[in-house]
Amino acid sequence: MNTVIVSFGEGLDYIFEVSEAELAALAPRAARQWFDREFVELECTPSNPMGKLLIVDQILNVAKYGGEQQFASASNWARNFAVHACSAVGRPHVRVDTAGWAISY
Repeated sequence: MNTVIVSFGEGLDYIFEVSEAELAALAPRAARQWFDREFVELECTPSNPMGKLLIVDQILNVAKYGGEQQFASASNWARNFAVHACSAVGRPHVRVDTAGWAISY
C-alpha cells in the first residue's frame, strides 16, 4: 500500500492510501498531464515565473489552490490528487506540505 499525506499545517494532515492496482492503471506521464491540466484550471501561480515548472511545484500549487476543504472532505478530486501524485513522483510514500512548501518521500 502507498500513502500520500497532504498537510496544511500542524494537525491538518490528510492521509490517502493508494493501492498498487490504482498505480498500475495510471502511467506516470498521464499523472503529470493531470497536474498540467489542474494547474491551469485552478489558475495556479508558478513559484518561479522565470524558470521551468517542475512536477513538485505543480503538485504543491495544485494542493494549495485546490484547497484544504477538498482534502478534509476526502472528495473524489482529493482522491485523484493522491493517486496522481504518487504516480507522478514514482514513490510509495509522498508527503505534500503546503505550509512548509515542500514535498518529501
